[in-house]
Amino acid sequence: MYKNTLYLLIFILTLSACGTESDVVTLRLGHGLDVTPPVHAGMAFMADRVKELSDGEVEIVIYPNEQLGTERQSMELLQIGSLDITKVSSAVMENFAPMFSIFGVPFLFENDAHMYSVQDGPIGERILNSSKPYRLVSLVFYDAGNRSFYTPNRPIHTPNDLRGLNIRVQESATAIRMVNTFGGSATPVSWGELYTALQQGVVDGAENNPPSFYLSRHYEVSKYYTINEHTAQPDILLISEHTWENRLNEEQRAIVMQAANESVDYQRKLWKEASEAALAAVKEAGVEVIYPDRELFMQASEPIYERLQTQSPDLYQLMLEIREVGDEFRD
Repeated sequence: MYKNTLYLLIFILTLSACGTESDVVTLRLGHGLDVTPPVHAGMAFMADRVKELSDGEVEIVIYPNEQLGTERQSMELLQIGSLDITKVSSAVMENFAPMFSIFGVPFLFENDAHMYSVQDGPIGERILNSSKPYRLVSLVFYDAGNRSFYTPNRPIHTPNDLRGLNIRVQESATAIRMVNTFGGSATPVSWGELYTALQQGVVDGAENNPPSFYLSRHYEVSKYYTINEHTAQPDILLISEHTWENRLNEEQRAIVMQAANESVDYQRKLWKEASEAALAAVKEAGVEVIYPDRELFMQASEPIYERLQTQSPDLYQLMLEIREVGDEFRD
């Protein structure tokens, strides 16, 4: 891991030395997705707006497909100022700034309107600001949908159906705890290796949002998709503290922030369209889409809430704050 990160650092420093016009600030944005998901489109929209609003004085160059490193490596490069901007899942972010682990708490939101209200309000601002002590400036939340289970061989109707199954999760303590609490065996596997792992039976299932399930082609090796929507873990757009404080002046920081905020609405619209299209496509491909009794999964989550109360009282209070906001969105 250290050697790989070192090679990436050398490569990125070489990019920095390639030279641009002295009056143009060029920012490198690296992320792990390809160019098809709505999250990439949101970042591309932001890059266009930054260039437009700054009259070309600030330019963002995007490097997708892990060209500049994995999500974890990109975070580490941001911390030392060798990469400017990245996008990471809140599941990865929680390993750097613990408050982001709140998004791994199952059934945190009543619906998307509740989630957006929290993210766009003072609670969301507080969570974003919690990354500053770690030399990371969190700009905005991007919608990454609701995560649900999919399996090649056994349909999941209740939490009991997960018993004895190895379920792939992200490298997130909260995700691991959730799957294990439901009775499954949480197994971290890298995203790039997951298709083969499902195909060869290394894991018995996984969990993700509809666009990811479709665009990854995991539906080709998974016959069942259970829409229980246990978590909604957003993506976080981040900029290096070094870049923010030392490479951008006050006006340029305002431009980047404005462009990032504008990209959120654009990305959310694309995400909704992509989610609906993805579900239709996997159904057309023969996947059985199951809508279980979510109340059973919510009941199975009670030990997680109890553990949070005793071991992480600050996060538990944050959960209660978020749920209080949800009162007005409850059906």
